[in-house]
Amino acid sequence: MEDVLDVYERAYDPKRPVVCFDETSKELRETPRGSLPIEKGRPERHDYEYQRNGTANLFTWVEPLIGRVKVTVTGRRTANDFADQIKILIDEDYPDADCVVLVLDNLNTHNPGALYQRFSPEEAHRINSKIEWHYTPEHASWLNMAEIQLSILARQCLANRIGNREQLEQAVRAWMSIRNQTKVPVKWQFTTKDARIKLRKLYPVTESRLG
Repeated sequence: MEDVLDVYERAYDPKRPVVCFDETSKELRETPRGSLPIEKGRPERHDYEYQRNGTANLFTWVEPLIGRVKVTVTGRRTANDFADQIKILIDEDYPDADCVVLVLDNLNTHNPGALYQRFSPEEAHRINSKIEWHYTPEHASWLNMAEIQLSILARQCLANRIGNREQLEQAVRAWMSIRNQTKVPVKWQFTTKDARIKLRKLYPVTESRLG
């Protein structure tokens, strides 16, 4: 926990951007009987019957200090899919960075091993050498600021019924465009010092504390 909180206290450095990474899923539901359009004083209404069209995965990262965000829709969330997203992050999203300081949860696919599973040893090593890995503790994914963006995404973009992947990608692109235009940074205020006070019971009991 303190490792992640210390990362959040670092000053902004474009050559070593702090990026928080996470993922979620969206169930795709078609409305066979259609919907009623928006009327004055009434929102769009869907028939209660729906048809399941599977699920889609959404890989999300945010650079909290400048409010930059990206969401990518995929069909799966395997280790190979994760590795592909990390390669894009390094080579396309941050090609000029010396190193990306990556904060993510400790899911078993979220590790350098995924890179070696997907790419040649030389390529995996190249990508991994440009990443500084930091993991949130088990049962403490709230420390990952990407969850804040996922919560906003869920409320503003994913709350409505979406029938297929094409519709989902269109909705996500529109939402992402607005978020990146407004560039709302995340103002994280919970520090390591705060943790030692508010979460004191989680720390080992030492002689100095007993005294």
